[in-house]
Amino acid sequence: MKLWLRKAAVVLITIMTLGMYVPPAYLTADETKDDISAKTNIKEDISSSLTETESPIEEDDKQSDGLSLSESLSEEAKAQTLKKLGPKISSKIDPTFLDAILTGVEESVTSTLATIAEEDFPYVGITDQPTDGWGEKIFNLYDVRTNKAFAKFHVRRDNRPMEGYWFNFHYHVKSDNFETHREIGEIYWDKNIPPKWMA
Repeated sequence: MKLWLRKAAVVLITIMTLGMYVPPAYLTADETKDDISAKTNIKEDISSSLTETESPIEEDDKQSDGLSLSESLSEEAKAQTLKKLGPKISSKIDPTFLDAILTGVEESVTSTLATIAEEDFPYVGITDQPTDGWGEKIFNLYDVRTNKAFAKFHVRRDNRPMEGYWFNFHYHVKSDNFETHREIGEIYWDKNIPPKWMA
């Protein structure tokens, strides 16, 4: 079909249907066969260059899987800690003290992961819902296959006479049946009762 005839057909169809009908792609008058083949060659060149660059990235990911899993669990642990505190509490805590606690949580997660057998490492998960209200639980590191905890991270409110309220961050490990408090750090709140967790 000649170019002027295609254009005329598109215009006539558009006028007759008042925009209710969209003409098929083969009636598009602006593209020639050379334009279409040039576009497909460009797409093939781009896709081949992308596949060439993807393979080194995949190898780097495989080499750093253990490190990235540890880092991702540490980041998730810090996020769960901030979620537990909630905006009312975390906005009133001095950022220096809060950073010290988050660093302590990260170090505690890393040291706990170091005690886990290498074959169990890919199956370590972190609980995603801290206890709200008055509960102590921040998160647990656990085996996703058996649902049993390796470590339990908590924050407790201590009301010390004549001092006021303190937040005591600590964790327990499976090796001693979760009995010993392993200190992460403490933050002073105020003499007034702090709000509920996650408030």
